[in-house]
Amino acid sequence: MSSFYKPHRKTDWNYGGPRWRLSRSKIDLFVSCPRCFYIDNKLGTARPPGFPFNLNSAVDALFKVEFDLHRTAQTPHPIMQEYNIDAVPFQHAEMDEWRENFKGVAIQHAPTGFTVSGAVDDVWVNKEGELFVVDYKSTSKDERIDALDQDWHDGYKRQMEIYQWLLRQKGFTVSNTGYFVYANARKNKEMFDNRLDFETTLISYDGNDNWIEQTLVNIKRCLDDPRIPKAAPECDYCTYREAVGNVVQKNKEERAEKTQTQKQSPKNNDTLF
Repeated sequence: MSSFYKPHRKTDWNYGGPRWRLSRSKIDLFVSCPRCFYIDNKLGTARPPGFPFNLNSAVDALFKVEFDLHRTAQTPHPIMQEYNIDAVPFQHAEMDEWRENFKGVAIQHAPTGFTVSGAVDDVWVNKEGELFVVDYKSTSKDERIDALDQDWHDGYKRQMEIYQWLLRQKGFTVSNTGYFVYANARKNKEMFDNRLDFETTLISYDGNDNWIEQTLVNIKRCLDDPRIPKAAPECDYCTYREAVGNVVQKNKEERAEKTQTQKQSPKNNDTLF
């Protein structure tokens, strides 16, 4: 078995187990495909994960170092000044925990009993004490990145809205406006010279977390139902599972039919009478 992908988790990490919690990524999985979400969280068999992008992780880590310098000094980062954002990185005793995977900003959601959590990249604050959720992104494209206008960006937007909702649940005043700090590694250099040059842009997004409460109720209803829900029509994982299941079943039936035919056929040229 692959050391990277272990499909079956221990039961204490499944729904109902003491270590299970509803993370931001699990909420997004439910929105994307209730069947994959159920199989993962109720039955304990996870989707194959995407491979980690180590360069993206490196960019995130370096952004964190940069913004932490300004957090300590309570000064605006140059990109805030470039885009006329009157804010500084937010200082809070729990900031390191809020940014740590498997911890994050965590709240107890009374209507469902869920522990809901999500690890933010950063939080900024203005002079009025209003918080701005910030997410770091990195990629490499030829064109300048100034907008989130692709269908797959919807997941980024939901991610931002969940973080905004979590901080509001903790009693903070949170702006609907969040920011994506987007680093784009340019590919138009003549030589590599052992370095990547990035163009960093700031993309604002006005979030709306009105969908989250009902989604949590729907998730609770889904997990408490013994029936596996329907797959999302656009889910490639479910389409693949169904296609493979059909091929395997057809192969099994064909082999069984062939075996039965061989058993009924004469083994030699002896007459049957």
